[in-house]
Amino acid sequence: MKAVSHRGHKRAARLSVHDLIERGARRLRRARVFFGHGTDNARDDSAALVLHAFALPHDAGPSLYRRPVTAAGRQRAELLIERRIRERIPAVYLTGCTWFAGLPIHVDERVLIPRSPLAELIERRFTPWIDPTRVRRIVDVGTGSGCIAIACAKAFPRARVDALDISPGALEVARVNVRRHRLGRRLRLLESDHFSAIESETYDIIVANPPYVGARELRSLPPEYRHEPRMALAAGPAGLDSVKVILRNAGRHLRPRGILVVEVGNTAAAVRRAYRHLPFTWLEFERGGGGVFLLTAEQLQRLP
Repeated sequence: MKAVSHRGHKRAARLSVHDLIERGARRLRRARVFFGHGTDNARDDSAALVLHAFALPHDAGPSLYRRPVTAAGRQRAELLIERRIRERIPAVYLTGCTWFAGLPIHVDERVLIPRSPLAELIERRFTPWIDPTRVRRIVDVGTGSGCIAIACAKAFPRARVDALDISPGALEVARVNVRRHRLGRRLRLLESDHFSAIESETYDIIVANPPYVGARELRSLPPEYRHEPRMALAAGPAGLDSVKVILRNAGRHLRPRGILVVEVGNTAAAVRRAYRHLPFTWLEFERGGGGVFLLTAEQLQRLP
């Protein structure tokens, strides 16, 4: 009996980080949880939770995955995976950290989980739609965690960035991220209902990922979305409530040759129908995603 027990302990001791990730991925697949909040598959979701349980970096190299796991670490990882399945909490909320435009971003349930295709556009410094060398002021409307504003500040080191949000809780999360990236001198956080706090200030770029989920779509979303702040998702019956405010007011805050870039997701068709006279440019992204339109300051003048 001792020999059998001893061999059993050796097998348990040889369980590696890779083994634990694969076990977690199998459980997540069987549970049919929804992916799309920072990861798009079971293995990446499991890896995020397991590495967090062991406080391991994601970029440590192949040797990390061969590392044997301790009983305590295994228990922490399995508890996280169990919560992911039972409570349908997105993995990013369980770890408290995600990535946007290559930057680490702290998140909790006061803010949406960053997943916008706008990251790709920011990394390209909004080219070819604007000359990056002349950009001096940027505003992010509905900043949430601050990820878009922070990425813009990194991409445009000579620009000043304003980040607006109506939620005090979201601004507290954004403040953590601004401090983390040491951008307090160039990035200003303002509590604001859309543009209400910036009066007559003007910008070269207005970027927004506002609430845009219509009532019917909201009811059909997977359970994971219930952990995100409803006010950051819901935008009235057709998903247009926030977009209408932005389009009505953006023109007076844009400088000549400035651009407005707004993500509207699945509400894109409703936006087209509601604003048939506007010459939207609908952007495409190499890494996937869509529902993002661009208008120039001059094009916005067509609004009544």
